[in-house]
Amino acid sequence: MTDPLRKKLTLTVINTMSVNTTVWDTEIRGFCARRQKGPAITYTVKTRVQGAIRWLRIGKHGYADGHPEGHIWTPETARKQAIRLLADPTLADKAPPPPVDSTRFDVVADQFLATHGAKKKPRTLEEYARLIRLYLKPAFGDRPIAAIDRPAVYAAHVQWQEHKRAANHALAVLSKLMSWAEDQGLRPEGSNPCLKIDRYEENHRERYLTVDELGRLGAALDQAEADGIASLPAIAAIRLLIVTGARLSEILTLEWGYIDFERQIAFLPDSKTGKKPLSLNSAAVDILTSLPRLDGNPFVIPGHVTGQRLINIQKPWRRIRALAGLDALRIHDLRHTFASHAVASGASLPIIGRQLGHRQPVTTQRYAHLADDPVRQMTETTGQKIMDAMRRKHVAS
Repeated sequence: MTDPLRKKLTLTVINTMSVNTTVWDTEIRGFCARRQKGPAITYTVKTRVQGAIRWLRIGKHGYADGHPEGHIWTPETARKQAIRLLADPTLADKAPPPPVDSTRFDVVADQFLATHGAKKKPRTLEEYARLIRLYLKPAFGDRPIAAIDRPAVYAAHVQWQEHKRAANHALAVLSKLMSWAEDQGLRPEGSNPCLKIDRYEENHRERYLTVDELGRLGAALDQAEADGIASLPAIAAIRLLIVTGARLSEILTLEWGYIDFERQIAFLPDSKTGKKPLSLNSAAVDILTSLPRLDGNPFVIPGHVTGQRLINIQKPWRRIRALAGLDALRIHDLRHTFASHAVASGASLPIIGRQLGHRQPVTTQRYAHLADDPVRQMTETTGQKIMDAMRRKHVAS
């Protein structure tokens, strides 16, 4: 006689059970899942009642078993019911309680942030927490996690439509949370209610500085430096953003040890898209070599606290852009400006994407239309030269 198969019952175990198999749970004595003929798997608990062995049926995996609310059995909900039956076997003769996991969404959301969130970068985790607080908890907070269905998610997404970009991001976070809940046995596998819900089309705001505007910004930076309107580290950070196309976080966390001046490259160990080499042009090298290195501080852009980096440049940025008469300009627009001028200079989109650290080519593709300007200028100049040549009167020799 072969030894009984013992494993902790999880969705993975359930989904790999073969016909004529019984798997005994290692956490609850007597609790098991049985698959006989066909795909159906039944949760059961074996116990002794008044001296006799009894098999107390819990229900079929993924079936409501007549419950009016249509909830389903999963390894976790069936395990909880097994504990109830072991405590009181007479419950097996009564109408089954709702097998839905009654854990509220807001509780699961907090667990999600504490466990899955630990794998994310701090800024990503901060954004997850913000979207959960502002959008997801108000919509689903008091509902059982297993009772949230696609119509409920669709209705919430419609309510958020005034802020389309945030609505799409909230839906994406909710989808990740629901998939995580499936992995934890809180929802059946493949039940993500966010699937097949169309996202809103977003109007990406892209602002590029013209040559004249760049001149005004440069003059404002010079004035801010001369008059002490902003600190030298903040001014240097802005200048580096303009000439490299780097992200703000990449410049503020840049350390001297990352920079190879001979090869004119900074090896960033961590960025939004992971490890990234940042090419440094002569303008960037000039800015960097003009900065002092502070003893005990590894950062290129030092902060106000000894040994620490500058955390935020929003206040000096607002003062500088006001000097330039560019009040609506965002720091991120400097990155767009670098890309737009790179395209105008004839650089290819893949090369631009590598410098910007785009993981997906489609992200860089947004700048493709800008290539029309240099092409148009080239065709205009060439066409004019051809027409000039054709208009010359032929002089016979």
